[in-house]
Amino acid sequence: MIQSSPVKARGRLSAADYHRARFPSVKRIPPERRRRITHRALPTLGGLAAVSLVAGALVGASADSAAERAATDFAAAWERGDVRAMYRLLTQGSQARYPLARFRRAYDRAAATATLTSIDPGEPEGVHDGQVTVPVVLATRVFGSLRGDLDIPIADGRVEWQPRLVFPTLRSGERLTRSSLPPRRATIHSRDGKVLARGPAPSRMSPLVGIADSIAGRMEPEETSAERRALYARGFPADWPVGQTGLEEVFEHRLRGRPGGELLAGGRVLARARPRAGRAVRTTIDTRLQEAAVIGLAGRLGGVAALDPRNGEVRALAGIAFSAPQPPGSTFKIVTTTAALERGVVKPSTEFPVETQAIIDGVELENAGGEACGGTFRNSFAHSCNSVFAPLGLKIEAGPLVDAAERYGWNARATIPGEVPSTLPPAAQIDTPLELASTAIGQFETLATPLQMASVAQTIAMRGVRYPPTLSPARRPRGVRVTSRRVARTIGSLMVDVVAYGTGTAAALPDARVAGKTGTAELEDTRDPETGETLPPDPTNTDAWFTSYAPAGRPRIVVAVMLVRAGAGGATAAPAARVVLDAALP
Repeated sequence: MIQSSPVKARGRLSAADYHRARFPSVKRIPPERRRRITHRALPTLGGLAAVSLVAGALVGASADSAAERAATDFAAAWERGDVRAMYRLLTQGSQARYPLARFRRAYDRAAATATLTSIDPGEPEGVHDGQVTVPVVLATRVFGSLRGDLDIPIADGRVEWQPRLVFPTLRSGERLTRSSLPPRRATIHSRDGKVLARGPAPSRMSPLVGIADSIAGRMEPEETSAERRALYARGFPADWPVGQTGLEEVFEHRLRGRPGGELLAGGRVLARARPRAGRAVRTTIDTRLQEAAVIGLAGRLGGVAALDPRNGEVRALAGIAFSAPQPPGSTFKIVTTTAALERGVVKPSTEFPVETQAIIDGVELENAGGEACGGTFRNSFAHSCNSVFAPLGLKIEAGPLVDAAERYGWNARATIPGEVPSTLPPAAQIDTPLELASTAIGQFETLATPLQMASVAQTIAMRGVRYPPTLSPARRPRGVRVTSRRVARTIGSLMVDVVAYGTGTAAALPDARVAGKTGTAELEDTRDPETGETLPPDPTNTDAWFTSYAPAGRPRIVVAVMLVRAGAGGATAAPAARVVLDAALP
């Protein structure tokens, strides 16, 4: 599945988005155009009940009268969503009867009930019996554009406010309500046309979803009161289930359709709308590879991501593949190598001493298992020597290292809804040599998801061009060059060596060359807090990583795996990736 762990990524409305959803704010329109708009042929509120709420004959008051100015200012403040400005225009008696909080709630409820998105008041049409009539055009999500007259009582140049003023055509004692007709939810299909999910409830999902570990995700009612109110403002019942995880969340806006229903003023029908079914969604998911990803994950906490290297299309996502960034460990050395090659700091043939550790700021950064390694840079990459890469980070410097990472997608906006971005600190916040050396080996505050590390391998597979991951086959891929063909080709050859004789031999396939990089990321301090001595290796203190592509010469699949607290990447993550690689290359 896309997200099945206790770590859950959910798309939430920002405060600004929620305010816009429940209460309108739009640009002012010139008076001449406003008059044309408010008199065009639009459905008239209350027309379905054959009720006319026109104020009656206009009285010959001056257009610049205090009453009309007050009504104009009140409507203009409503148009821009300035509740305080509206409230300041009320009479003292109205303010005493209706405190600001109650006044604001009244408009919030009316806007949500009508699914209001904007209002466009026209010029006042005169004063009659102490009321100024203002024509208003209202844009709603469910009922389209509506037209109605707002009769605003004015006393001594101020608004004598009544609850009916929250919406045009309301009469005294009437309450604005809505009956909702939810739409039929659309189906989710795999790349090969199989149904992954059907209908609004998990019980109606395809049996295939169980085989593929619920990649479609789950549907539940919105969890917080703010989200439920926002859902209601979109025209749905407040307890209507929406996509919370997986593909259900990613494609929620397309799947749910548009609700219908009736807008009511007391017993009068002001407007009606029919529900419109959601549009079926075809994804890039390959069900065969999805099943392989789930098999490779084998119920362990972690994530698997598989991409088509030629366009960035996601072929499989299992577990916490894009929702819970973790330290990437030595898989990040692909980025460090990119920066080093670009700056001319190393060549594959550059020689390094054979050592068990590097000492940075007096701190020992050991090789995995305390092994001695070094020699040529090619050999150091294949065996993932921290003793080489930690000092190498100091030669590269923080600026170029962070720049290379950001070109690969770190600190970038997510391309898939629900995705949690992969991050690392800006160069200015990598203060010490130890922090820089730790960053160069994928530690310190560097975080990544399997999807991000798959994207790194995809970039190398395509000779330095990155295609941002996508779940939509309709998207036309647009690649971005991350590094030169020469640098990418060199790194690709180094990754082939990792699987041929280095730390990633468990990912090797009999009939295709695999290019990969292992990673073993420490999660907690490995030194004894009392003595400061290095503690024995603890598999439960490391995340296991592997990112790869195959065949190395003509790449057709990219696979990245991360297993939480599962030991060494070469021992546990590489075999899991091999399951998916093998399934993709029959």
